[in-house]
Amino acid sequence: MAKELVLRRVNVDRYVTPLREGGSMPAIIEGDDGFLYVLKFRGAGQGTKALIAELIGGEIARKLGFNVPELVFADLDEAFGRTEPDEEIQDLLKFSTGLNLGLHYLSGSITYDPGVSKIDETLASKIVWLDALLMNMDRTAKNPNMLVWNKDIWLIDHGAALYFHHSWDDYQKSSLSPFPLIKDHILLAQATNINEVSLELSEILDSNFIEEVVQLIPDDWLNGNHFDSTGEFKKAYAFFLNNRIKNAHIFVKSANDAREKLI
Repeated sequence: MAKELVLRRVNVDRYVTPLREGGSMPAIIEGDDGFLYVLKFRGAGQGTKALIAELIGGEIARKLGFNVPELVFADLDEAFGRTEPDEEIQDLLKFSTGLNLGLHYLSGSITYDPGVSKIDETLASKIVWLDALLMNMDRTAKNPNMLVWNKDIWLIDHGAALYFHHSWDDYQKSSLSPFPLIKDHILLAQATNINEVSLELSEILDSNFIEEVVQLIPDDWLNGNHFDSTGEFKKAYAFFLNNRIKNAHIFVKSANDAREKLI
């Protein structure tokens, strides 16, 4: 029997230091399990939608065999930020009371540099395929969102993926988007085997797994008047992902076309 997909839950014990990168202001925190995490806050600019994209993107990447830091649900007590002297951080903590998302902190890791670390063509193709599936606009030369840790490549920060859910306008049509932004992907030039890896990766992401992933989304992260219930939200996420996987040839062709123009 397959292992049930679950995330551990920790309490935030200590705010260690902010990571002032981009607009979301993640931070390194210590959980009550003694481990350090990079915490993504529900009270940051993109709200819980960024956490949902991080959760879905990270667990799909893990299922496909990529190295991804462990994701945990992290509870933040309402009293936590009262002694924080920085008013901006204090406000962020106040608005993030409740369930947030943490990624295990990879101490000593360094940002991937294509001039230093080489990625083979098959791995590059798989990463490009993943990001085209997720509509992840944030794996570029400017911001690769890949780390080198213990000589391996680790994928991080999928919060900018699934951007269709910021409006939910015609999400059925969005599931068939060719994703033209793949042209800016840092690994596109090396991705010579996208057609071949597409067949392999599509088979791994069956509908049962997709259902498990969307069921991980906490109900109170789902808000807005787009659907009548949290169940309808989750059905919409599952439809988007399953339909996109089923029609992977659309975004695969887009990636191949962009690569031909690039080289």
